[in-house]
Amino acid sequence: MNDLFAVEQKIYDDAVSYVAELKNGVLFDLKKIEQFTEDYGKLLKQFRKLTIISDRTTLSLNTSKEYLLEKVYFDSLTGIYNRRFLEENMQRIIRTYSRSNSFLSVLMADIDYFKNYNDTYGHTKGDICLKDVAQALENSLSRGSDFAARYGGEEFMILLPDTNENGALKIAEKLLKNVIALNIPHSDSAVADCVTISIGVTTGKVEHKQTNEDYFLRADEALYLSKNSGRNKYTFKAFKEN
Repeated sequence: MNDLFAVEQKIYDDAVSYVAELKNGVLFDLKKIEQFTEDYGKLLKQFRKLTIISDRTTLSLNTSKEYLLEKVYFDSLTGIYNRRFLEENMQRIIRTYSRSNSFLSVLMADIDYFKNYNDTYGHTKGDICLKDVAQALENSLSRGSDFAARYGGEEFMILLPDTNENGALKIAEKLLKNVIALNIPHSDSAVADCVTISIGVTTGKVEHKQTNEDYFLRADEALYLSKNSGRNKYTFKAFKEN
């Protein structure tokens, strides 16, 4: 690139010098003008080639960046956010919302009798089930700040920043209905003839001293209550400082 700029500077200097010569009475030389034009035309072509290469390189780098981010923050099976994204963004949410003393609601969802489902239908069908449930959870969220993530196995976390208890329970009800609406057959479930989920819900006022685990633990305790009282339901457990 520096060489091209040097060539451009030489063409410019030669042209300026020739103009000065013309002013001093040197006869006009058409061949010299044609040479300037030809040299500059070649230079422009080289610059255009470099621009195309640069654009392609930029596009390639952006594509690579998106690919790497997808690998880092998205679950490879379900396509929704993974646990790493969940934990990193949970920390950011706590820092941000603690300044305004806002509410944060966390939901933990678990597919009911998923081991039985795999045993009955096979792991390939199990993977499809996980994908469909994950998409149903994600599609149930309408705000840009809300998101669902795969926590591990058949467990999912749903984060609802700036959402109080009533708002969280409405979402929990919506999640239950939307998973049932998938109508995925589950003959070996003890609660329904289709795939269902159980949910644990917790809500707290955000403070800077809180941690991810504080919320995860409370949501997990609420989920445990749902699973031990019939499943295919949600249970709310108020957030408390440990």
